[in-house]
Amino acid sequence: MRIDRKDLRDWMFRGLLFEADAERFRAAGIRVGADDRESERSLFEETLDPFSIDLRNEALQMARLYALVYCFENSVRALIDERLHEHHGVDWWNKKIPTKIKDHAAARRKDVRENSWLEGQSRGPLSFVEFGHLSDIMVANWDDFRDLIPTQHWLKQRFEELEKARHFIAHHRFLLPGEFQRIEMYINDWNRMVGL
Repeated sequence: MRIDRKDLRDWMFRGLLFEADAERFRAAGIRVGADDRESERSLFEETLDPFSIDLRNEALQMARLYALVYCFENSVRALIDERLHEHHGVDWWNKKIPTKIKDHAAARRKDVRENSWLEGQSRGPLSFVEFGHLSDIMVANWDDFRDLIPTQHWLKQRFEELEKARHFIAHHRFLLPGEFQRIEMYINDWNRMVGL
């Protein structure tokens, strides 16, 4: 799908005008859009109320880290999708993904369809790829990523470390402050490398 520059410019300009108008309304005390923050906060507090304060505080700290890793992982998936689609066309999945990874993703997709009441949101075949496979895909298609990432060793090392941390987060193990910092440092390094 090709987007005309004029249409894109007009769309962006209308969005900016709306934001400016909305800001004036807000300044005048008029509510624009739904503001669910207070009801969300109240509901969140009710849900966590049965648990101890210490446990709730740890959960809130880990929620921040979960959000960071979630955004990181899905931005990597989007980068792979964009790069391979741009360089190899719509059939990039069949042409450029190693067979072992495609087979694993197909098995996971089949398992979800047949054996789970959970569906989850799918953003394409990369949604069924393991975190550790993401770096394998980039290494297998190194020519498509070498302009962003310093070395394959750098990539593999960061992803191996982040995968370990991801497992801790997914299995509800509380991390120490230094571990929080290391995860943030790795993700910030990545973001600088790929231009986020």
